[in-house]
Amino acid sequence: MKRKFGDRANWRRITRRHFTSRYVEGEQFTGYLTLYTIYGLKEPLWKTYGRHTYRIADRGYSWLQYYPKDSHFIVTAMFDEKRRIVQWYIDICKKQGVTDQGVPWFDDLYLDVVVNKDGEVFLLDEDELEDALRRSDITRDDYRQAKVTAREVLRAIDAHEFPYFMMSLDHRDRLFHNGEFRRKR
Repeated sequence: MKRKFGDRANWRRITRRHFTSRYVEGEQFTGYLTLYTIYGLKEPLWKTYGRHTYRIADRGYSWLQYYPKDSHFIVTAMFDEKRRIVQWYIDICKKQGVTDQGVPWFDDLYLDVVVNKDGEVFLLDEDELEDALRRSDITRDDYRQAKVTAREVLRAIDAHEFPYFMMSLDHRDRLFHNGEFRRKR
């Protein structure tokens, strides 16, 4: 199981970035909210889901990430250089926390849900979860937690009850470009 950090400090592809993180308490969302903006990189990152290939990281792209308090998933809304949504990526996790420096992290449980800008939904890496259990990298309880959490996320998406889609579109402009999380020059 890998621990992943919101600031992606070890991501070698990125040569220049800006990272900001805030703890937010509200009716809609409570937890850490981060914005990772890419200013320079060695090469763009492309991913293929289904029949389509998407560029998910390039110069000017930004990733708005939600770490919901007491949840077993993390939501990343990926935006292009024109602030248009590219996709939402939901990592299923065992637990999450924050470093002494205020950087949120999570322990990845392999399963991921991707929702592209056209609304197509993909469940990824079931084979990795199975392999991790077989290798004893995770416990049977971790395995069950990952499966249950993924099922709950997929059910909420299917029922149009997953709030992060609309919330991220609102937060991207209102809080980060025009509001209190705006980069100080």
